Amino acid sequence: MLAGVEVGLDFPHVAAQSQLPGELFLRLVRMAVAPLILASIPAGIAAHENLRSVGRVAVKAIIFFEVVTTAGLIIGSAAESISGAGWGIAVPVQSASSSVAAQQAPHGWQQTFLDVFPENIAQAIAENRLLQVVVFALLFGIALASLPHKHRAPLVNLLQVLADTIFQMVRILMYLAPLAAGSAMAYTVGRMGLAALIPLAKLVITCYIALIAFTLLVLLPALVVFRIPLKRFSASVGEPVAIGFATTTSEAALPLAMERMEEFGVPRWIVSFVIPLGYSFNMCGSSVYISLAAVFAAQAAGIHLTFGQQLVMLLTLALASKGMAGVPRAVFVILLATAASVHLPTEPILIILGVDTVMDMGRTAVNVLGNCAASAVIARTEDKLAFSRAASLDG
Repeated sequence: MLAGVEVGLDFPHVAAQSQLPGELFLRLVRMAVAPLILASIPAGIAAHENLRSVGRVAVKAIIFFEVVTTAGLIIGSAAESISGAGWGIAVPVQSASSSVAAQQAPHGWQQTFLDVFPENIAQAIAENRLLQVVVFALLFGIALASLPHKHRAPLVNLLQVLADTIFQMVRILMYLAPLAAGSAMAYTVGRMGLAALIPLAKLVITCYIALIAFTLLVLLPALVVFRIPLKRFSASVGEPVAIGFATTTSEAALPLAMERMEEFGVPRWIVSFVIPLGYSFNMCGSSVYISLAAVFAAQAAGIHLTFGQQLVMLLTLALASKGMAGVPRAVFVILLATAASVHLPTEPILIILGVDTVMDMGRTAVNVLGNCAASAVIARTEDKLAFSRAASLDG
């Protein structure tokens, strides 16, 4: 990453054309995500056999996700309200691009609910609808677990071997990670330049302060309360978080995050269910960002939001963010759509695009960290964390 920054500064024209290694890495890793989910979730559920435990874990996961994402929305909104980074920004003349938000307006709750379920699993995979893939895999696993043991055993064994094979393939792909991270950094710095960050430096700093505050005030207490060994957890999540930070893509870190949390001591059936589900429901870093950016847009437009208006905005963002894909700029599209629904101008949001990559790095890292923390916490509540006793001894 540091080498990439140096190349971007010294050879900006070359660096601006260096996105190929990073794009290749992302494409190869994304290739493995859907097969990994389709193999690991049904195999984990069917091998576990206790469907009641699966339902209990699902309820706990959704409660955990809702609590941390709501906390993220509140922290992001409060941080931007305090910093006032948007006041005094020169808003450009309204352009046709502002119509994007109107076209991307969120559906009603019934359509949103229907969109959770795949109409065609092949189409869901092709369109990168991760939540729909998870739902299909979950239903497939429940159906498989309900079959007699002699009928399901061959398919369960096949799925487990398939999951192990995909994990091995991902390990091979991870040899490209340093090159991908360096090229991504070089491309970002070479294309934007450090000087381009100066006008919006206050917003970037506010974003990172909010993300750090969220980590220290929400995720860290959760780990401490449920007696997760912090040193071992930090060592396990370090590489997935770094990959998410460098590539700005939560999806790129998903296979490695699942593998590291399984090595940490979380059972595979919990890992393979909680972490993929978290990529749609627990984008906690993104929740910090979208509320912060929405308040920034209001400030840049000279709009003073009342407490009631901010509350309505947070509720809208909370609903619109569900089903958020773990790919670059998905948050930006949702932010544009939500701005239209709460009558915020879109021009100030488009200003953020210049430094969105810089903030995307931080929020993606927190997304990965939050999903890993969720799997560890839920495994601890189920008394299934292999290192839970060691955690008590580590203090």
